Amino acid sequence: MEKHVVVIYPHPDDESFGAAGSIAKFREQGVPVTYLCGTLGEMGRNMGNPTYANRETLPVIRKEELINACKALDVDLKMLGYRDKTLEFEDRSEVAANLRQIMDEIQPSLVITHYPEHAVHPDHNALGAAAIEAVRLMDSDQRPVVWAQAITNNYYDVLGKPDIRNDISDFFENKMEAILCHDSQAAGVLGQFKHIDKLESEIQEDIKERFSKEEFYTWKFED
Repeated sequence: MEKHVVVIYPHPDDESFGAAGSIAKFREQGVPVTYLCGTLGEMGRNMGNPTYANRETLPVIRKEELINACKALDVDLKMLGYRDKTLEFEDRSEVAANLRQIMDEIQPSLVITHYPEHAVHPDHNALGAAAIEAVRLMDSDQRPVVWAQAITNNYYDVLGKPDIRNDISDFFENKMEAILCHDSQAAGVLGQFKHIDKLESEIQEDIKERFSKEEFYTWKFED
């Protein structure tokens, strides 16, 4: 059993779409989970559906949604305070040092983050790379295991199949609850999930199939 899990993603909702099922499973086992969220996603394009946010109110709304999702998942939240869509321009060594300092205090046995260059968004790639660098800088006998999540369309072809494939079917409802906490982002795409029990059974099964598996690569450090 893990001692403590740290999840490192750049945006509110990354934790819910990316790893909520695995997080819920860890919490059921009694494993503490801490989410280090890089930004408030204040430059996001989605403003609710129908629109109810604007550029000034969006960070406030997304912060509240993030807090609610973390409450739903029963995880500790630490907001890192970086600016959305600028992580790729931050000094990676400084970000890594900041992450390492936090992890030295928490001492996780497992870190979950994005797979650099295979995570679509520049913020995903940058914070994933910084998280992995932070772990690399630790003494090899004290490093937590790193699960890196790839989400590009061709990552199977480039990286092969992930070695961690979590069936989170039993935690599907937990994942949906967390995702739907991010209403400003999820309403348009996943609004139908609020009434999933009313959808045709074939559509229900397709949704559950797509969202009941979370995959990660165990990062290999070269020493």
